[in-house]
Amino acid sequence: MSFGETPITIIGNLTADPELKFTASGQALAKFTVASTPRTFDREANQWTDGTSTFFRCAAWRALAEHVAESLAKGSRVVLSGRIRQHDWQTPEGDNRSMLAVEVDEIGASLRFTTITINAKRTSSNGAAPAGDTWNTGDNQPAAAGNEPPF
Repeated sequence: MSFGETPITIIGNLTADPELKFTASGQALAKFTVASTPRTFDREANQWTDGTSTFFRCAAWRALAEHVAESLAKGSRVVLSGRIRQHDWQTPEGDNRSMLAVEVDEIGASLRFTTITINAKRTSSNGAAPAGDTWNTGDNQPAAAGNEPPF
């Protein structure tokens, strides 16, 4: 992680199955959303109460993207760490758009409420995000005007 980046750790549940895509240069990209909902215990009612959910749009690149797509599904409870990034683009109508999303560095299943079996198989260590502007098409070329963001 470089100086000036905004790190974040999120615990929550996937709202849908991850969507695996490949850029024109062959880079794997997994897009998914994680919902994080705070819970508090209401002593008077003697029950847990859910707060307002926060939804985080996330992206994982290369080998990590493929692992996410193969391993996680809607409802999976995860713990992830990454960096908040801003993506700006222009619609075909010329309107400027902007959004924040999380570029995932690490992700794993939460074991707080369940158990899992890990099928540990080695893969190459070349799972890092693309260098430079990673909020583009994945091949270090800015996204064309009118394109949807990678999230």
